[in-house]
Amino acid sequence: MLRSPHDREIRRLAIPALGALAAEPLYLLVDTAIVGHLGTTQLAALAIAATVLTTLVSLCVFLTYGTTAQVARLHGAGDAARAGELAAQSLWLATAIGVVLALVCAALADPLVALFGGGAETARLAERYLRISALGLPFALIALAGQGYLRGIGDLRTPLVIVVIAQVVNAILEVWFVYGLDLGLDGSALGTVIAQAGMGAAFAWLLLRTPSASSATRSRRPRRALLAPLVRISGELFVRSAALLVAFATASAVIARIGEPSLAAHQIAMGLFVFLALVLDAIAIAAQVLVGRALGRGDAIAARTVGIRAIAWGLVAGCLFGGVLLALARVLPQAFTDDPAVVERARAIWTMLALLQPAAAVVFALDGILIGAGDTRYLAGSMLLAGVCVYVPIALLALALDWGMTGVWAGLLALVGVRLVTLGWRFAGERWAITGAAVARARR
Repeated sequence: MLRSPHDREIRRLAIPALGALAAEPLYLLVDTAIVGHLGTTQLAALAIAATVLTTLVSLCVFLTYGTTAQVARLHGAGDAARAGELAAQSLWLATAIGVVLALVCAALADPLVALFGGGAETARLAERYLRISALGLPFALIALAGQGYLRGIGDLRTPLVIVVIAQVVNAILEVWFVYGLDLGLDGSALGTVIAQAGMGAAFAWLLLRTPSASSATRSRRPRRALLAPLVRISGELFVRSAALLVAFATASAVIARIGEPSLAAHQIAMGLFVFLALVLDAIAIAAQVLVGRALGRGDAIAARTVGIRAIAWGLVAGCLFGGVLLALARVLPQAFTDDPAVVERARAIWTMLALLQPAAAVVFALDGILIGAGDTRYLAGSMLLAGVCVYVPIALLALALDWGMTGVWAGLLALVGVRLVTLGWRFAGERWAITGAAVARARR
């Protein structure tokens, strides 16, 4: 790797982004560790409710990416006031979506929990946990919007500080409520809601104190002209996330019908894949910011150069991860289970897991580049093609033709391969690199 003037900037943005990405999943880990000592029924209830909540929040990550794409362009164009006005609009959008989701969870807790089964007592506890935790959804989504704005202006340290403080508060409150006040599973939910409320309030304060071109009253109100492009980009990113979620859900559903050892091995492999993706996502976030900023100031050449460096660093990290996985193929599966059948099934797909890393690394970097460029319509289409049109049929064929979990994972390789080709082709062209302060409404 030859040195590039962009490398330092990529590292400056990627390292704190990695810290924030790694800290966020700790909410569930802390809840699991604390609730696990209450009993199996409580832990099962937490698993069901947490699956619903994390799925909803994951689908709303467009609030972060959509805001980052537009703010980075405006920031690169030197229009800090316009970027500040957009920050308030992202706050209103996040709040509206969060309130709607909270009401849906409260009203439909019974059928949502029923989708995941569980005994009568487990379902009752899960429904109660879901209704209490739903109060934190608006704040969690405000935090997503806040992170999007701060990333767009190149400030990734502040989100890291806020998220870490919220994690510490969450852990302290949960221990106090669950064991000190003997509130049981309710205490776990309440502790998380309070921590999320504090985190959301901190991000809301930052979003509302941004610079503005007009009077504070006018600039902070919901404005259709500013909300329209944000809603459009968010909708396209939602389609992208939903298509990926459908693919992963199909994989789990198919493997669950193959057998418990295969499902357990799949969980181990996917857990490692998601964990390693955190590092690769940090590089993609840096690409979002730097590409958006370069296009905003009218420098398409710099945007492409930054993109190439992000792809290169992602490829290096992906090859490193793949090599480590191959080297530990006979050791690492046993760190997660003592069941010989599960270990055998994990080793059957281990080479494919390792091979996924370099390709996925490049795909993540390309995702970041095109999100930063605001080329979200193309991203949505490519994900629909790879996830729904390519992967889902392969997974269903794997079940029908008895290909086993190796067939399902071969489908995952195909999914990543299709995305690698489609996104690589897009990056090689010129259509994504539209310059100017505003993200183009339509592309050729």
